[in-house]
Amino acid sequence: MFRSEYADVPPVEVPIHDAVLGHAADFGDTPALIDGTDGTTLTYAQVDRLHRRLAAALAEAGVRKGDVLALHSPNTIAFPLAFYAATRAGATVTTVHPLATPEEFARQLRDSAARWVVTVSPLLGTARRAAELAGGVREILVCDSAPGHRSLLDMTASTAPEPAVAVDPVADVAVLPYSSGTTGTPKGVMLTHRQIATNLTQLEPAISVGPGDRILAVLPFFHIYGLTALMNAPLRNGATVVVLPRFELDTFLAAVQDHRIGILYVAPPIVLALAKHPVVDRYDLSSLKYVISAAAPLDAHLARACSRRLGLPPVGQAYGMTELSPGTHVVPPAALHDAPPGTVGKLIAGTEMRIVSLDGAGTDTGKDLGKDLGPGEAGEILIRGPQVMKGYLGRPDATAALIDADGWLHTGDVGHVDGDGWLFVVDRVKELIKYKGFQVAPAELEALLLTHPDIADAAVIGARDGDGNEVPHAHVVRRPSASGLSEGEVMAYVAERVAPYKRVRRVTFIDTVPRAASGKILRRQLRDCP
Repeated sequence: MFRSEYADVPPVEVPIHDAVLGHAADFGDTPALIDGTDGTTLTYAQVDRLHRRLAAALAEAGVRKGDVLALHSPNTIAFPLAFYAATRAGATVTTVHPLATPEEFARQLRDSAARWVVTVSPLLGTARRAAELAGGVREILVCDSAPGHRSLLDMTASTAPEPAVAVDPVADVAVLPYSSGTTGTPKGVMLTHRQIATNLTQLEPAISVGPGDRILAVLPFFHIYGLTALMNAPLRNGATVVVLPRFELDTFLAAVQDHRIGILYVAPPIVLALAKHPVVDRYDLSSLKYVISAAAPLDAHLARACSRRLGLPPVGQAYGMTELSPGTHVVPPAALHDAPPGTVGKLIAGTEMRIVSLDGAGTDTGKDLGKDLGPGEAGEILIRGPQVMKGYLGRPDATAALIDADGWLHTGDVGHVDGDGWLFVVDRVKELIKYKGFQVAPAELEALLLTHPDIADAAVIGARDGDGNEVPHAHVVRRPSASGLSEGEVMAYVAERVAPYKRVRRVTFIDTVPRAASGKILRRQLRDCP
């Protein structure tokens, strides 16, 4: 068993809005949130007051403890206000990908039993259609303004009393992001107030920000990485968060230059752009102190190319997963020069890890594995700590398949630890595809492909494109009468029915999908195909 070098931290048993904004008054007029597109600024005092007024308005509208509110928005300075107001009113927030189709959104609304939706006017059509398909949605609110819908901007003027909701941080779910876990279709990940708040304190000894630090929030808040690293952690400690709604390279670089950004938390595609795109040389990025990448594996050579070009310490990495609130490992900024290339970091405070041999991997439980391994030996990564999720919503069997009776979460990732405790992730037992940091479940795409009248069978694997991104690669068996089915037709069929990040990017036609006697797709054989 591997244990963290850091001292254990006590569990944080307060609601997440208090864990993050409990000291907002201490930071007063310090800028908390800045809109990176138009410069609109909210101070800590304003964030504290406005989210409380919004919580009062939500309670007045009928939001009650136990309700689920779906937050469907790109990054805006209103996103944190909506999030903390909802939890202060006693609701659980389920975060929704802003590019989800109405059908995908409706599935999440139904599964989570969401009664309230908060969106933005450009996405209102999708939200309305999703609510119609799902049923049970009481009201759709907008962050900005739209005819026929109440605006959060107006609701902050509420004079209703602030709700006094008895939140149980141990049991009550604060946020319900959706994750495919190690296999299968998206499931609601129940993260309690204590789990996500404690994970913030676990991370602080290794990587912490504070007053004077400026962070650029370009990764999405709806993703647990963005929610933790770009919203909860910096706002807990008095840093300033500059918010961008999406990644566009020139806008991103201009924001770094104009707002004197010091810290970047990014995903590998942004590291690639910083390392190779010629436009980077047009901007003054001298304010940057360090870059941390997570959400997907980062090639060590690419990391070095980025740091050399920017004149920074080596790009660090972090590791975790939604089901772990999400953090378990990080390369501390103080150790960027000393960490070996390619490592995802060391265990954060209060976290334990085992590396177990892969004998028996792929069984129904996923836990009939072999012996514990030592430094230098590769096996499946198991994690235990206070950040392990409460479970999957309504899916006790899936929860039991991931977390064993002793509390170990079986990540499905294969890795090894060196003699100094640095973790290297080298492969995945699980089949989940990480496209630019977003999760794509092969099973979901396979099920969709099989609805095409000209497709007899299909299997989807991850493959690398020319930029090193993992992309969905479909292996398709045509029906005998459909010899003319083309790659473009297959890709268009999928693209019309899923969010852009889930699109099939490559198609190979095969005679048969290789399967084991149990029916399990033998994906390794497909990966080995030329």
